Amino acid sequence: MEHPVVHFEIIGSDPGRLRGYYGALFGWEYQLGDAVTEEVSAPGEYGFVPGAGVPGGIGGGPGHAGRVLFYVGVPDVEEALRRAESLGGKRTMGPSKGGDFSVGHFTDPEGNLIGIAGPPAEEAR
Repeated sequence: MEHPVVHFEIIGSDPGRLRGYYGALFGWEYQLGDAVTEEVSAPGEYGFVPGAGVPGGIGGGPGHAGRVLFYVGVPDVEEALRRAESLGGKRTMGPSKGGDFSVGHFTDPEGNLIGIAGPPAEEAR
């Protein structure tokens, strides 16, 4: 697979409650921290889910709409967002840089929210 799924998120207005729910349901434990940008989650409210499988996190906070999202790895987030738009999608966020990577969001022609992640813009070129 040229561009694999590299991360998942579960976002809602009460991230503590969501972490408790999924922790009880699946036995997940969390490492609390910050998401790549406050557009994704309130500071300190992003619970990274370590372990085997696709990495992920649960976060959000007041004002964050509930959603489940996966991220696809790409070599250039801006280029992927432009391509998504050219194919009928709509950019909703990004690229936003955080640490050693960038992320973006777009909706597909059916309105499904998809995330993409890759190196920071200056490293993608």
